[in-house]
Amino acid sequence: MFVSMIQMIFEIPEVDSIKEKRRIIRSVKDTLQRRFHMSAAEVDLQDSLSFAQIGGALVSNSRDFGESVLRKAFEMIERDIPVRIQDMSIHSEEF
Repeated sequence: MFVSMIQMIFEIPEVDSIKEKRRIIRSVKDTLQRRFHMSAAEVDLQDSLSFAQIGGALVSNSRDFGESVLRKAFEMIERDIPVRIQDMSIHSEEF
């Protein structure tokens, strides 16, 4: 069994309130969960108005499959969500 994990830090430009930031983050998490069948959560920078850190995980029987799904999820965020990616890492562990 492989657990593939992604961590992303991104900037949310032109956000005026924490409420607006939370709406965008919730949309990202819901999309990741619905489209890619993965777990996702805001893991840090909750009090920052313009930055967010999201972590996601996917359990599969193949390291390549798990990491390819996470890369597709990252590409979707880059393409469809109005954020600036500051950092991203993908890592898998075998259990």
